Amino acid sequence: MAVYTPVLAEDLSRLLQRYDLGELISLQGIDGGIENTNYFVSLNQAGQVREYVLTLFEELSADEVPFFVELGQWLAARDIPVPYAIKDQHGIALQQLSGKPCVLQPRFFGQDLPVEAIDVSACQQIGEALAKLHLAGADFYLQRQAHRGVFWWRRESERVYSRLSHEDAELLRDEVQAFDQLRSAQWDLPMGIIHGDLFSDNALFADQQLVAILDLYNAATAYWLYDLAIVANDWCRTTQGQIDPLRERALIQGYAAVRPFTADEQRAWPRLTRTAAMRFWLSRLIPWLGLEQASRQGASMKLKDPEAYRQILLSRIRTPAQLC
Repeated sequence: MAVYTPVLAEDLSRLLQRYDLGELISLQGIDGGIENTNYFVSLNQAGQVREYVLTLFEELSADEVPFFVELGQWLAARDIPVPYAIKDQHGIALQQLSGKPCVLQPRFFGQDLPVEAIDVSACQQIGEALAKLHLAGADFYLQRQAHRGVFWWRRESERVYSRLSHEDAELLRDEVQAFDQLRSAQWDLPMGIIHGDLFSDNALFADQQLVAILDLYNAATAYWLYDLAIVANDWCRTTQGQIDPLRERALIQGYAAVRPFTADEQRAWPRLTRTAAMRFWLSRLIPWLGLEQASRQGASMKLKDPEAYRQILLSRIRTPAQLC
């Protein structure tokens, strides 16, 4: 259960007075999620039921939240199907509720795909959508360093080396150093806004069609190709930790149909698929090894096994990825 902060109906009703969206019918906490508290909100507007999502930010500070508020509005205005903060009658989108910064957003209707339902069509669609998101954010006027980017994995890898086997410590060290070498090569790798966490549970489908991309709260300024690598390692993996070449080809072709790759991106793709696997292996290792609290007060979180991403990394080493 990812409801860390309780919200009273009367408090929300007072907040809603700033909007012109109707009267509160119901408020329901949303299961799942890790970083924020989310509620489904139903409103009665002139006899019509309208559905929204209320998000209270638990980890991001009030200074950090505006980046994501502005980004969501920017992308939505360019027809990218993402949640965005609705402005009140005074043009204010970022609010306060129960002592936390919060936003009210439209609700999208659909379901995320279970692993066994992710097929070639879904991969092609998410590839196209990711490329459109990248291009829509190309001239976004704010920048943000990734919360778990290069400086983070340099620092955190040092913390875990001594807790790993010699083989795994060397594997992690090699991958961190290899990305540093890639950055220093000064290749033509386009950068801009990335989603940063577009796993299959952050996309909604209805009637086998993509209807929404959710959870922009890991968005940052980074290599676009790295974002695609994150998607490939999740959407195209098998339960055995291998990569399905048919799904990966569909993902790449869907993306390239919207934004063709540079020659240097062709060269960098094998490295960045490994970097993306390393990053999520490391982020799962840290709580798994007890180096970071893996739950919030009042909400226990199930640990994610880091072995899944270690296996993906090893698979990427054995069979280097190719853009085709």
